[in-house]
Amino acid sequence: MARMTAQRRGRPQAGTPPTAEEWQRATPVSFAHDWRGENADPARETQVRMLWDDERLHIQFHCRYRGLHTFAERNCRRDQLWLRDVAEVFIQTGRESTYRYTEFEISPNGCWLDLGIAPGVKARLGWDIRSRVRVLPDRQVWVGEMSLPLPTLAGGGFTPEATWRVNLFRIEGAEPRRFYSAWRPTRTPQANFHVPECFGELAFGA
Repeated sequence: MARMTAQRRGRPQAGTPPTAEEWQRATPVSFAHDWRGENADPARETQVRMLWDDERLHIQFHCRYRGLHTFAERNCRRDQLWLRDVAEVFIQTGRESTYRYTEFEISPNGCWLDLGIAPGVKARLGWDIRSRVRVLPDRQVWVGEMSLPLPTLAGGGFTPEATWRVNLFRIEGAEPRRFYSAWRPTRTPQANFHVPECFGELAFGA
């Protein structure tokens, strides 16, 4: 099974976001193919890194893009964010059943979304999500970072020896030419990210 590793930060000052040097020490995973594992488009490559400390799980999406398609709102929680360009992470900590997990999204204009997923349910979490976004138009890149409350995510019982399940996604563009990409392909007939059987593994490094 494919695996990515969240690297432990050294001794960060409480509440501070990761530095560029810390991000560079984290090993990335990358993907540019669609949700079926086909039609790779290097101009839409997504590179993801993760870091963790005692308070937070930090996720960075480095997204190459052809164009930006976003809502007018900026830097806020936004329902149905997946209807525009987003980067997404689905996380299953091991305490949930197969079809229960959390979903987090971030957009190029700084909007974000947090949801609890269960069969037939997408529930607002209302967690303390911290985010920041940079768009670098000269490089056709946007970078989104999210910091999630780790004890809350783990249900109060986090241990770095645990192995969680995870998948990573991107959506870019407007229909009928939207590009749906996934780290671990779901291979469904139509674009569908909600296939937890296809999640990879998330380990926590020292």
